[in-house]
Amino acid sequence: MTFTGIPVEALDFYEDLEVDNTKSFWTRNKSVYENSVRGPVRALADALAPEFGAVHFFRPHRDVRFAKDKSPYKTQQGVTVGPHYLHISAAGLFVAVGYYRMSPDQVARYRNAVDVEYSGTDLTRRVADLRGSDYVVDGDALKTRPRDYPADHPRIDLLRYRSLVGHTDLGAPPWLHTAEAVEQIAARWRDLAPLQQWLDDHVGPAEAT
Repeated sequence: MTFTGIPVEALDFYEDLEVDNTKSFWTRNKSVYENSVRGPVRALADALAPEFGAVHFFRPHRDVRFAKDKSPYKTQQGVTVGPHYLHISAAGLFVAVGYYRMSPDQVARYRNAVDVEYSGTDLTRRVADLRGSDYVVDGDALKTRPRDYPADHPRIDLLRYRSLVGHTDLGAPPWLHTAEAVEQIAARWRDLAPLQQWLDDHVGPAEAT
């Protein structure tokens, strides 16, 4: 399937799903999901794959076994292309890179690298550059200082993170509904690449258990 844009119907589908997150709604509108969401998002990811990596398409069903919220369906369609992430929801397009969840060994390597002057100041600069370009850089963070690091550490704010992600909400600009979305997303992922590269260089994948 050639990507020609994300249809307006995809956003409408998720707006309706937020109101009626039931199996009966999904069954009635499954063809809308397949034709206006799954097909176009998959085509978008495939168009991005040659530059950014393998595609992983997230399933639409939620795992509700241990969740208080028993809504059966996710209210966005997510996909990763290599280490890059995007999703489509009622609000439009969201793109991100980074380490969304870090294992204990990854957190330890991350904090060691933040603590070291050279690599820590390098990350500080990269984060500041992205924030200055209207990207959000944040993650799951401790409310207090992490153990073994002083409260007056020059990079204490970065040391608090247990995950680190650069992202932006792009909403639903006119280009989202056209083939131009491929290059628009690619440009954002290229902007965010310095953060991803730092994490890959200094943290890397979780250790096998």
